[in-house]
Amino acid sequence: MKTTWKEIAPVPTSQEFIDIVLSRTQRKLPTQIRAGFKISRIRNFYTRKVKFTSETFCEKFTAILDSFPRLQDIHPFHKDLLNTLYDADHFRIALGTISTAKRLVETVSRDYVRLLKYAQSLFQCKSLKRAALGRMATICKRLKDPLVYLEQVRQHLGRLPGIDPNTRTLLICGYPNVGKSSFLKSITRADVDVQPYAFTTKSLFVGHFDYKYLRFQAIDTPGILDHPLEEMNTIEMQSITAIAHLRSAILYFMDLSEQCGYSVSAQIALFNSIKPLFANKLVCLVINKTDVTKPEDLDAETQQELQNLVTQNPNTELLQLSCVTQEGVQQVKNTICDRLIAERVNAKLKAGQASQPANSEQPTGRLGDLLARIHVARPLPGAVSETAIPEAILNGTHKKYDPTDPNRRRLERDLEEENGGAGVYNMDMKKFFDLGNDEWNHDKVPEFFNGKNVADFVDPDIEAKLTALEEEEERLEAEGYYDESESMEDEEEADIRMKAELIRNKRRMIMDDARSKKSLKNKAHIPRAKKARTLGQMQNHFDSIGLDASAPVDRARAQIRNVPAPKSTMGDDDMDVDLTPAQRAKSVGRAPKTNRLTDGITNSSTAVTDPARSEKAARMSKLSQRQMNRMARQGEADRHTSASLPAHLLKGKRKMGSTRSR
Repeated sequence: MKTTWKEIAPVPTSQEFIDIVLSRTQRKLPTQIRAGFKISRIRNFYTRKVKFTSETFCEKFTAILDSFPRLQDIHPFHKDLLNTLYDADHFRIALGTISTAKRLVETVSRDYVRLLKYAQSLFQCKSLKRAALGRMATICKRLKDPLVYLEQVRQHLGRLPGIDPNTRTLLICGYPNVGKSSFLKSITRADVDVQPYAFTTKSLFVGHFDYKYLRFQAIDTPGILDHPLEEMNTIEMQSITAIAHLRSAILYFMDLSEQCGYSVSAQIALFNSIKPLFANKLVCLVINKTDVTKPEDLDAETQQELQNLVTQNPNTELLQLSCVTQEGVQQVKNTICDRLIAERVNAKLKAGQASQPANSEQPTGRLGDLLARIHVARPLPGAVSETAIPEAILNGTHKKYDPTDPNRRRLERDLEEENGGAGVYNMDMKKFFDLGNDEWNHDKVPEFFNGKNVADFVDPDIEAKLTALEEEEERLEAEGYYDESESMEDEEEADIRMKAELIRNKRRMIMDDARSKKSLKNKAHIPRAKKARTLGQMQNHFDSIGLDASAPVDRARAQIRNVPAPKSTMGDDDMDVDLTPAQRAKSVGRAPKTNRLTDGITNSSTAVTDPARSEKAARMSKLSQRQMNRMARQGEADRHTSASLPAHLLKGKRKMGSTRSR
């Protein structure tokens, strides 16, 4: 697949980013709100603003992340090319910063939506909205450098040529100023700058041409100098990346006239230096500028070195051309294209043969699959195939079909015209059946005969097979193969039942938990046994368990009616002092006042507040409140301020309708 990045949308700066998002929020949502509105309406208004702004930020961030290539999903050639040009670590950090900003914006939106849920006034809602949008804008402002870097990367990516790593490719490499760009311009329409000085080409150039109705791409790489890989600059590393990763035919250009500024021995040394990158690739050693110097004009030692390059390296061929006189240009192109096509065809046919056994004579892989689908009829050894000529032709009795002959052979078309034409006449297909008797052609074949399926008896051995099958079933039944103990339960079924029971229990627990949370609504859970009961219910309960309820009933009545209670029959030890009704009600009906901060944390021996227990109780109180503070939920210490009374229901001229609210 051809990889191009010219469609990447421009990346705005941080300030432009903020302006785009906030103006869209202002344009898409209503902007008027009044203090007289219901508090729920005010909350929803500002909640929509915060959510919409967050969604717009995240949408823009996602578009940037999706438009740029993911290094783990692209071809190794493009991955190393990006690393050479832009530094893959910086590229990852920039995209990771955008992803982190997207997550932070989502977190800010979620937190402030929770706070807006419990806002009590227009001012509070507006302040929370401004705080949320301000924090989102601050997060975006911190993306100033990553956004500028990504915009520069986008502009440079758009200028890169579209290179398909999997198509038929000719890769031109060599020293600077040896004629690489001239050759590319001769065989393609690529607009390559050709100058008589070194390092004219500073990036990869791609040209396309057709050969034998197939599309080829030729890549012109920048010149390479013979020094270690660590010392190569960005321009040279582009050539090394292309040679290492592209599946192509290599054209290594050499200038024997040394007009490029480098000796022949240096060019041979460069070939030997980058030779490990040519493994499993077709290599052509192209001698350019033959109009000036040919291999025959060199000394014997240099000629032997050139010949050793061809003989010592497999898949290497020596070719000659001159880009000035165009001598040999088309021959070189045709030769390397033919070799590349043959190599690609052989590679496809041999794909998957690595796992073929050594003693196997049949090919496997794609070639084996192809041959398995093709049946080639071969004559028997010694057989002679003679020409078969019909006897009518040999006897001369054959006559050419003549539509005007009344004694001609009747065709189905003739019968159709005689019997009403198309749509009226139906051709009889059964009359051509080849059966033992022609009278059987129109017989109806039953599906069942004597209680048996006729189609089953197409096989002549069906009865013997059925008999053998019945005997085998009888033998298995006699051996107890189909017997199962009713008390034993299938292990798989038991496992499924156990898991289903766990799922039902878990679901029941979740439902009970949700139901309790829904009914609780941040209120203390009061057990059913502690709820209020009437005086009659209490007296009936005491009577049912065999206790005297007169004393508690009298105390309760004294508390309610403020009347003196009769003396109890429980004894003088319990009620030995006469009290007024007010004192009795105060002493009986009210609980003693206690200090909640010190109650339960005093030392039992000294009755003095224990500092350690007091500190522990305060710490536990803060810990219990922390979760509610984080979730912005109403806690025990929160004071609820109800909304102001709606003015339109309490004043002004009465209109038609109900007056219940007045």
